[in-house]
Amino acid sequence: MTRSTPTLAILSLAATLALAGTAALAQVQPQAPATPVGVIVTAEEEVTPAQSFIGRIEAVNRVSLVARVTGFLEQQTFRDGQEVEKDALLFVIERAPFIAAVNAAKAALASAEAEKLNADLQLERAEELARTNNIPDATRDLRRAEAAVAAAKVLEAKAALEQAEINLGYTLIRAPVAGRIGRSAVSVGNVVGPTTGPLALIVSQDPMYVTFPVSQRVLLELKRERLATGAAAGAVDVRVTFPDGSVYPEIGRIDFVDVTVRQATDTVTVRAGIANPDRLLTDGQLVTVRVEGREPERRVVIPQSAILLDQQGAYVFIAEANRAAMRRIRTG
Repeated sequence: MTRSTPTLAILSLAATLALAGTAALAQVQPQAPATPVGVIVTAEEEVTPAQSFIGRIEAVNRVSLVARVTGFLEQQTFRDGQEVEKDALLFVIERAPFIAAVNAAKAALASAEAEKLNADLQLERAEELARTNNIPDATRDLRRAEAAVAAAKVLEAKAALEQAEINLGYTLIRAPVAGRIGRSAVSVGNVVGPTTGPLALIVSQDPMYVTFPVSQRVLLELKRERLATGAAAGAVDVRVTFPDGSVYPEIGRIDFVDVTVRQATDTVTVRAGIANPDRLLTDGQLVTVRVEGREPERRVVIPQSAILLDQQGAYVFIAEANRAAMRRIRTG
């Protein structure tokens, strides 16, 4: 017991010094200054209601060119990537075999018509002899059958000639729509045909479509708002923003809302037509779509920086009796 007394005294002294040091630090360390805050007075302003979505640019017409007859590709008349007019000549397939087929079909038609002429004359004589009972009825019936067969052969020859002329026309591949043509997939000199695949792709340039998915919740809100205000279904402007933040100058108009909901995403596809005179829009391009009402509305406006979010939604702090009080808000 006598040996432990100094130890207890040292511990007691150390504790006393520690308490004294803590009190001294508390007196020396200053309190943190209050954080300054700004206060604004909210007011109603005229704003245009809008919703933003992610969309893609789509060509109104998108055509893959495919050879409809088999033959050697003889000529390509365009540069990859250039704009072409409707009905412009793009590819030429070797025409000589198809011209020969047309000539052969014409000759077959002429032969069939000659046979029909002879059959008609034989039938006419048989009918005259039958009226005077100079030939049996069986012979007259045979001449009638021969005339009918000759007439059928003429029709068959005409059909063959039409098919040959159609195939000859397919050797000239023309642009079915006006637009910009992509890179040629086949070089001149190769054999092309229906099984070769697309020779090139044409996409129209002006106007274009912009399509974007709208959630069922947002679409339902827009429909209810339209019913409440009596606004027309298309009484909105569609604006496009590029990935670099620049706003496209042309305004689009909604022309189609899909009739079904995509179950995987619970969204409805909306489409708007938009002019593209300067060719700034490209098929497949990713853009931001902003749908705005045409008539401004008076609403209370506060800065975006003043809005805070938590699990329950948006809220702001208001000045109330020189104290900050939290208030829940609904943005829109």
